[in-house]
Amino acid sequence: MAVAGLRGTTHSNVVLYNGNGEKLVQVAGPHTNHWVLGMEECQKRINKMVEQAKYEANVPLQKPLNALGMSLSGCEQEETNEQLKEELQKNFPNLSSNYVVCSDTVGSIAAALENGGIVLIAGTGSNCLLHNPDGSVHRCGGWGHIMGDEGAAWWISHKAIKVCFDEQDNFAQPPHPTKVVWKVILEHYDIKNRFDLLDHCYSRFDKSHFAGLCKLLAKAAIQGDKLSQWLFSEAGRLLARHVTAVLPQVDSKLLSEARGLPVVCVGSVWLSWEYLKPGFIAQLKETAPKLQKLSLLRLTTSMATGAVYLAAKDINVDLPRNYTDNYKIFFTYDHDQT
Repeated sequence: MAVAGLRGTTHSNVVLYNGNGEKLVQVAGPHTNHWVLGMEECQKRINKMVEQAKYEANVPLQKPLNALGMSLSGCEQEETNEQLKEELQKNFPNLSSNYVVCSDTVGSIAAALENGGIVLIAGTGSNCLLHNPDGSVHRCGGWGHIMGDEGAAWWISHKAIKVCFDEQDNFAQPPHPTKVVWKVILEHYDIKNRFDLLDHCYSRFDKSHFAGLCKLLAKAAIQGDKLSQWLFSEAGRLLARHVTAVLPQVDSKLLSEARGLPVVCVGSVWLSWEYLKPGFIAQLKETAPKLQKLSLLRLTTSMATGAVYLAAKDINVDLPRNYTDNYKIFFTYDHDQT
């Protein structure tokens, strides 16, 4: 028996498990967002990665998986999810016998929390999903960089550039000196002036590359640059606002857990928690004064593991799992002590 899980955000990976709950292989690949690639290319990439996983695990390519769970960025609508499943079955009959398709947020929760909770993604983009014990789902964000992505790497990068542009236009004064941040911007995009940057904003815009500035800003924050630290603190505020947006719909069972409301934090922006933290805490105190306790969890396994769990459940296979092995708590918010 073989069950696989695929997670797809800026990058993708496939994990393949046997019926004993043992991970056989893990394969990395490119992103699989069908809104960006189109359905045909998305399916080709999925098939190629799964075939590679089968090959490495010595599973015959012509033998379909028992189930394939796909936790993918862009898979929020049931109609397009069904389209993806149907076309995979038609175009790649040897890929899998059964499919489960869901958003990347759902897979993240499934990997760590048996009874539900919140997942808050802050990678290139941002997204927040609440999954209650009764199965009800509520969301905030996930609309892409034109309509959202607040607090994510794209937003931090864009905010840094906008602050510098505004100062140079005498449109608005920055909260801290911009010398370091502007130098980092010039280096990352390999440009000499603001006009050169317009190419990266419009005609040659690449979201991942644009958001890549955030990594250099994180280094600048560590080195003590006040503006970089402020940018991350502001991002922390916006990430906390995602939580407070879904808070009215949170089931009381989640709030009453010993560790408090569990929030699975996914994405590279969370690696800068030290600088997100001041804004995150301040925002919770301002907009969620009745929230007593909250725990931030970091996955210690791939999000694709959650997709495996969902796939196994769909075919009624009791796959062995230990949720506490899949995450670590890196911060606990206590209203009375924080």
